Amino acid sequence: MGERGGFKALASGVVIMSIWQKKPADLLSRHQAVILLTVMETKGSVPRGVGTQMLVASDECFGTIGGGHLEFQCMNMARQRLDHQADWVQITERFPLGAKLGQCCGGLVVVSLQYIDKPDMAVFTGSGSVPAFHLVLFGAGHVGRAVVHVLAQIDCQVTWVDSREDAFLAEIPAHVRKVVAEYPEDEVADAPEGACYLVMTHDHGLDQRICEAVLKRGDFRYCGLIGSLTKRRKFEQRLLGRGFSEADLARLVCPIGIAGISGKEPGVIAVGVVGELLCQVVPMSG
Repeated sequence: MGERGGFKALASGVVIMSIWQKKPADLLSRHQAVILLTVMETKGSVPRGVGTQMLVASDECFGTIGGGHLEFQCMNMARQRLDHQADWVQITERFPLGAKLGQCCGGLVVVSLQYIDKPDMAVFTGSGSVPAFHLVLFGAGHVGRAVVHVLAQIDCQVTWVDSREDAFLAEIPAHVRKVVAEYPEDEVADAPEGACYLVMTHDHGLDQRICEAVLKRGDFRYCGLIGSLTKRRKFEQRLLGRGFSEADLARLVCPIGIAGISGKEPGVIAVGVVGELLCQVVPMSG
């Protein structure tokens, strides 16, 4: 992605987020063709950033480029093409949000509309872009399940680890890989370099072993441990006794979650935790 004259722009060519690799196949199994919408350029205040994508079929869609009249207009154009009222393969349209669409954002969005039919399936199953981050989530309890729900529409890859087969959700998103492990802490060694970790198991001893394994690796972007400040202090004492430094412990985030979100319900905790994670690993736009 580059910038020119105040614009943020996507390099030429369309890239599919890895989170989408299953959904387009599902859509194309029900439809002869779909339209891929991609935000290619933006300027000023806009609802979604460069690279945001959406799929439109004749009677359903997946994703959003920001809603409002912008999305309504693009969906109309897409469905006119699907209804054979137009014959383009790919077009690019500029949308001044204030003047043309009456949206209060007031910025400008350039959207690419690309016709995708069954022979073009390789576009979706080929080189997909690298996810924004890889999260290794330890624990399939109430909060762990809520975290997976929150991450369902986020561009990431999740390895979800627990020793209890029956603890996982019956249905999980396509970008979440379930791992049933007798010794969950051993899964740290298999994580990719630069991974993020959330530790929220049912066993404090296991939590400590996982944190030790992550801190020993050292190549993580984020490591969050669920629990109170009291739990943190106990872990600090134990880990210092096992040879970890103050600098090591400073990288361990506990308690976790965005300050000011005080609810104890799993869903509320999950929103705060994922929000904090995104602040740490996803660059701010603007």
